[in-house]
Amino acid sequence: MSMYGRDPWGGPLEIHAADSATDDDRSRNFQDYDRAALSRPLDETQQSWLLGPREQKKKKYVDLGCIIVSRKIFLWTVGTLLVSGFLAGFITLIVKTVPHHHHSHAPPDNYTLALHKALMFFNAQRSGKLPRHNNVSWRGNSCLQDGKSDPSTVMKDLVGGYYDAGDAIKFNFPASFAMTMLSWSVIEYSAKYEAAGELNHVKDIIKWGADYFLKTFNSSADTIDRIAAQVGVGDTSGGSTTPNDHYCWMRPEDIDYDRPVYECHSCSDLAAEMAAALASASIVFKDNKAYSQKLVHGARTLFKFSRDQRGRYSAGGSDAALFYNSSSYWDEFVWGGAWLYYATGNSSYLQLATTPGLAKHAGAFWGGPDYGVLSWDNKLAGAQVLLSRLRLFLSPGYPYEEILRTFHNQTSIIMCSYLPVFLSFNRTKGGLIQLNHGRPQPLQYVVNAAFLAAVYSDYLDAADTPGWYCGPNFYSTDVLRDFSRTQIDYILGKNPKKMSYIVGFGNHYPKHVHHRGASIPKNKIKYNCKGGWRWRDSSKPNPNTLVGAMVAGPDRHDGFHDVRTNYNYTEPTLAGNAGLVAALVALSGDGSAKIDKNTIFSAVPPMFPTAPPPPAPWKP
Repeated sequence: MSMYGRDPWGGPLEIHAADSATDDDRSRNFQDYDRAALSRPLDETQQSWLLGPREQKKKKYVDLGCIIVSRKIFLWTVGTLLVSGFLAGFITLIVKTVPHHHHSHAPPDNYTLALHKALMFFNAQRSGKLPRHNNVSWRGNSCLQDGKSDPSTVMKDLVGGYYDAGDAIKFNFPASFAMTMLSWSVIEYSAKYEAAGELNHVKDIIKWGADYFLKTFNSSADTIDRIAAQVGVGDTSGGSTTPNDHYCWMRPEDIDYDRPVYECHSCSDLAAEMAAALASASIVFKDNKAYSQKLVHGARTLFKFSRDQRGRYSAGGSDAALFYNSSSYWDEFVWGGAWLYYATGNSSYLQLATTPGLAKHAGAFWGGPDYGVLSWDNKLAGAQVLLSRLRLFLSPGYPYEEILRTFHNQTSIIMCSYLPVFLSFNRTKGGLIQLNHGRPQPLQYVVNAAFLAAVYSDYLDAADTPGWYCGPNFYSTDVLRDFSRTQIDYILGKNPKKMSYIVGFGNHYPKHVHHRGASIPKNKIKYNCKGGWRWRDSSKPNPNTLVGAMVAGPDRHDGFHDVRTNYNYTEPTLAGNAGLVAALVALSGDGSAKIDKNTIFSAVPPMFPTAPPPPAPWKP
């Protein structure tokens, strides 16, 4: 009996149960088997059995535990890492041993550079006890008896505030407009101020003005019957030789003549403008709750007074009528009402600001040569832009929609009137728009228009609106910004005179600014009322540089006379510089920072009732 098994050498294996073969037979049989097995190739395992241990081949792969990689790739990788590490160390050593050259950021644009300077003008105009950080070396404490020296006034502490221009008079009407414009610019462009490093500075400027306004009436009361409208007097008509702020040419620090206080008892325009200044400032300082509420309370009190006691502050041949005569108070009602609505969220102010009768009296429904010109006298154009903002972003609907749509349409018309293709306003050969139709001191109107155009274009961009229509023609927002840029560039030096109209900006700017403090040297000599005339009439440049002051500007032929005694060319003003600052910050930066859409609406409640809460979950 036999059985067959598998021969490990590849052939059949027959096993006999009773094997009687001899050793020779076995040997011969195995040789036959070996020849049969070797007649076909052996695999590697079989060869190792047959031949025993042999010299091992180099492995083609490397086992890294978690992965098996090609040996060549492994060696190349390790080699590359070693070489890279060596090179990195060598380069680091070289960098550390070579002197470092720090690369600064891109230089700021011209608008930012001019902004730094334009803000400094307000430091130079401060009255009262100056703060340590005022940073105007030739200025000092001045007029510390304001209010106390006039026995007829109820308000005895009127120290502080700002001098209006090249004199030492404090006019509340243009000063409050200036503070409103600065606050508006901060509310819209706080990020740009922050980027320029000027946010705290401009807020200090606004607070200095607001603190003074709170002194000019009983700000703790709910109802008042008077406001201190002006400190100082400038009337020199009739050949009067009585020392005052225009007859004398003295440093404010040396003033020793009486400074009367003008009070008003029916001054709707002034009170409403001061209310706008305090209301807008309350939004700027909303993070300081106590101070913000104080400003709001003062604004409410002033606005109530403006509505209760109707009248123009400059009526009756007052001193203010000679310099800052108000034509109407209806535009201040719309302007002040809009700002109080934003500051309080109280819809009664919005109802008032959008009353068609008020807008009609303010001249909103008819044109005229000065339609669309924002100034210290007429705020209608600013109010229309401000209320168009409400429609663009909150769209309050009925009952405000009709008048807001009208304001929005009129704002579009105003923006069209600024463009060169329309003939609403002439331009000089150098390109300066003549918003005051060729009359002197044009720049204060130009900067306000440049700000309105820039901020309105930013409103449209933020509302994802690419432009607006002028009749059948569509214009992109870029056209508005181009208008703003060309006008501000003219002021910065791109004009036929090749001179900057901002003192201290560029290489060629006015050196004979009509300004008492800047024209008299600080040399420990006190020049009396007439003693300063020698400096007024001197042909030498001012000994002190009034940095950032925007002068009155060129004439309608692009001509300019740098003469100290001609204030129509060389005198700066608070209101003019406020518009300049607003326009500069709107144009400054690289375009990455946009307007702040929401801060102005901080106090505004939801325009529609909130949805009721969902019902409680059902329980069996």
